[in-house]
Amino acid sequence: MSRTPSPQKRMEELREQVQYHNARYHGHDDPEISDAEFDELARELRQLEIEHPELVDDSSPSLAVGATAITTFDPVVHRVPMTSLDNAMDETELRAWGDRVAKGLGDQAVRYVCELKIDGLAISIRYENGVLVQAATRGDGKVGEDVTANVATISSLPKHIASAPEVVEVRGEIFMSIAAFEKLKAEREAENLERIRNGRSPLPVPVNPRNAGAGSLRQKDPTITAKRDMSLWSYQLGEVVGGPEFTSHHDTLEFLRTLGFPVNPAITIVDSIEAVTQFCQEWKERRHELPYEIDGVVIKVDDLSQREQLGFTSRAPRWAIAFKFPPEEKHTLLLDIQVSVGRTGRTTPFAVLEPVFVGGSTVGMATLHNRDQVAAKDVRPGDTVVVRKAGDVIPEVVGPVLSKRPKGSQPWVFPTQCPCPVKSTLVKLDDVADTRCVEPSCPFQRDQRIMYFASRGAMDIEGLGDRTVFALSDAGLVTDVGDLYSVTVEQLLTLEGFAELSAQNLVASIQASRSRPLPKLLTALGIKNLGPAAAESLASEFGSLDAIAIASAEELSAVDGVGGVIAASITSWFAVSENAAIIQKLRNAGVEFGRVEVSTNPQTLVGKAVVVTGTLASYSRDGAEEAIKSRGGKSPGSVSAKTFAVVLGESPGASKVTKAEQLGIPVLDEAGFEILLATGELPV
Repeated sequence: MSRTPSPQKRMEELREQVQYHNARYHGHDDPEISDAEFDELARELRQLEIEHPELVDDSSPSLAVGATAITTFDPVVHRVPMTSLDNAMDETELRAWGDRVAKGLGDQAVRYVCELKIDGLAISIRYENGVLVQAATRGDGKVGEDVTANVATISSLPKHIASAPEVVEVRGEIFMSIAAFEKLKAEREAENLERIRNGRSPLPVPVNPRNAGAGSLRQKDPTITAKRDMSLWSYQLGEVVGGPEFTSHHDTLEFLRTLGFPVNPAITIVDSIEAVTQFCQEWKERRHELPYEIDGVVIKVDDLSQREQLGFTSRAPRWAIAFKFPPEEKHTLLLDIQVSVGRTGRTTPFAVLEPVFVGGSTVGMATLHNRDQVAAKDVRPGDTVVVRKAGDVIPEVVGPVLSKRPKGSQPWVFPTQCPCPVKSTLVKLDDVADTRCVEPSCPFQRDQRIMYFASRGAMDIEGLGDRTVFALSDAGLVTDVGDLYSVTVEQLLTLEGFAELSAQNLVASIQASRSRPLPKLLTALGIKNLGPAAAESLASEFGSLDAIAIASAEELSAVDGVGGVIAASITSWFAVSENAAIIQKLRNAGVEFGRVEVSTNPQTLVGKAVVVTGTLASYSRDGAEEAIKSRGGKSPGSVSAKTFAVVLGESPGASKVTKAEQLGIPVLDEAGFEILLATGELPV
């Protein structure tokens, strides 16, 4: 009999899921679930945190904006943070926000600016003395990625501004039009047909304009971005030096127009929340008239002084909200149910559909999540099903139309064999929903593991993308990640698409990855449950991959941020003979097993645990932790008797404050934190 998880257990599950999917969406432009599904996870987490404040952890993703910037481009610190927005999922929530605004402003009249919510990538573009000098993604709101060269290829973006202020930072949304997306998608599909005819694996097809646009913006070669026909709508100012004084948001939009920036013509100013709801309803019905995709409406208080009065929560302004359009549904025929296999062997069922136009594009496949969801929804091949393109991202099958079910229909049975050529037995544990292929030689898993090993957050091997991995594995040159370091220029030249220079560059990139820091190598191995944060802690504690490999589960679990589940995954991974063989290949190739970067900061906090809770003005959450760790200290996620001090920022975790008071642990503000970092001592 299944049991409902405890609130603490469920919150831990939700935090892990929200963090993972946040990274997939914001960091990698490759979401695995729909906006609506993500919103449900995030809202469930926030509700549990409201109901159980004693369990609140200030590291919760419910307090975060976007995701930490990935390492493809140089980091850019936003001088004015790029905040996220709270969501209203229906009219009731929208009106409730309007009531909160009215309450916060007393008897003042309120004007609202209604803007279409463009489904693209938020961008900050900085000009100095009229010259474009920098463009950066939002990242986590405080630190983004430098994408200047790619943004400069957008034809609608001014490269120089006449009569401009000394500094003007323009914020907006970069997006790919529907026509540009369909062109890119058709090109990839034609390429895949050719690959299949030649007996080769197909390449990923862009899912939607948002992901295709974000991926295009993060190309290392700006000429590729230039070919993708990206567009921009500007909607806000960031930092301005030497510019005019503004009293309203619509004045800033007019200023942007006069400077030559594209401003969406549908932006409207209204005087009541009633008019706001009418605007939202109108564009919910007209959304497909547009040549680009929108997924809602953004509503902002127009008066800038009223915005200051309303202020911010820990993650979003109180003076703005995003009204999300409801998921759209259509009926179509479910032709087949198949399964895909990921790098850890996790199998995911998906529906093969009779193509249907829903949510602004034609859908031929939809996710079914896992075998339990298929059984719970009782969808079967041959059914007429309800398809929802929730949040305009990942389409899903909601359920069958039972009145149209064919006679003699039988429930779908999850396959017992992996669809890969090895045909290994699939395994499902009783306490989890996932069904997995546990055969290490599964070629589907192999390719995914190699891609993960080479990814930006791991060994960051430039040029080793999906297409190259498929080519290497198809040719039998690479059977696991250890084989990468044996690939030669001569071998690459035998593969389609490689010339002398590109082959030399890839080999050089592979060889350069041998000196990646130990946390990157640990992450790259793809050990289940082991993420970058735990890898950092393990590297600091043990100092080498060999030491981690021989450590007991008890020793591993004693490390901050690791625990029993991760420790068991690590010991199990190193106990597998195939993995030991991979480690030996890496060793033979000269991959560094013990490169732990040493901080040059004075070691003022050695042996001291400092807990940071709430939002600091001068540090991101990760930045504060790094400041502590780089000085020899520890930055645990909870307060205990071993905690040396607790640093309080804005909107701190209530449970941590209470625990600190109960234990008599010193509590510092941000100024005190700076003194602690510099001296290792508490301020007098």
